[in-house]
Amino acid sequence: MSTGASIALDNVTKRYETGAEVILAVDGISLDVQPGTSLAITGPSGCGKSTLLGLIAGLDAPTAGRVSIGGREISTLPDDERTRLRRHEIGLVFQSDNLLPFLTATENVSLQLSLDDTAEGHARSLELLDELGLADEGARLPDQLSGGQRQRVAVARALVNRPSLIVADEPTGSLDAESGEAVVELLLAAQRSSGATLVLVTHEPKVAGRLDMIVGMRDGRLADRTDRADVPEVGPSDKRPRA
Repeated sequence: MSTGASIALDNVTKRYETGAEVILAVDGISLDVQPGTSLAITGPSGCGKSTLLGLIAGLDAPTAGRVSIGGREISTLPDDERTRLRRHEIGLVFQSDNLLPFLTATENVSLQLSLDDTAEGHARSLELLDELGLADEGARLPDQLSGGQRQRVAVARALVNRPSLIVADEPTGSLDAESGEAVVELLLAAQRSSGATLVLVTHEPKVAGRLDMIVGMRDGRLADRTDRADVPEVGPSDKRPRA
C-alpha cells in the first residue's frame, strides 16, 4: 500500500494575461488536505476549479503562494522536475481519456512504466486491467472500446505507478450516468485500497457527496467547505433526489 500525500496550499494565486486583460483564475486560496483522504472541488464553470487542480498536480506553477505535496514545495520546481514528480507520484485522470489511438489498452497503461524502463510494466498493466473488468480488452485499440471502457483504461493508466496522489478533472463529464458511477466507484476503491490521496473536480453533487471533504469555489476563491460528517451518505445505486 502506498502512503497518501498531504496537500498544503498557502495563499495560492494564479493570474493569466491575455492582451490587455488580466484573469485572476485562482485568488489567494489556502487549504490543507490530510494524506489518504479524498477531496471534491465543486463550483460553476469558469470559477477556477480546473486551474486549482492543475496547480495541485504540478501541471502549472502559481503566480504567487506555495503548493506543497507530501511536505515538499513544488511551486518553484522547474518544469522538468514537476514532470518527473507527476510521472512517479501523481496519477492523472481527465474528462477526455487522452489515450494514444495507435496503442492498445495494455500499451497505453504500460507506457509510463516503459518510459522508466520498469520491468514490471506489462504485468502490472494486465493486473490493473483485470481488476477494472477489462481483462479481455487489453489488445484492443481505443476506438474499439466504449466510452466507459476507455475511461477505465485511463484510470488504470493513472494507477499504474502506484501514485501517492490521484487527481481527476471531471472524470464522469463525458459519460452516461451508469458509466460515470462506475468510474467514480473505481477511483474511490483505488484510493481506499492504495491509501492514496484523491482530489476530484466535479459538477455533480452526488459524486462530491461520496468524498471526505467538499470545497466550493466562486470567482477563483473558496466559497464553502463541507466535511464528510456533514454530508448525507449516498451510495452508487442510491437514486433519491437531493434537496
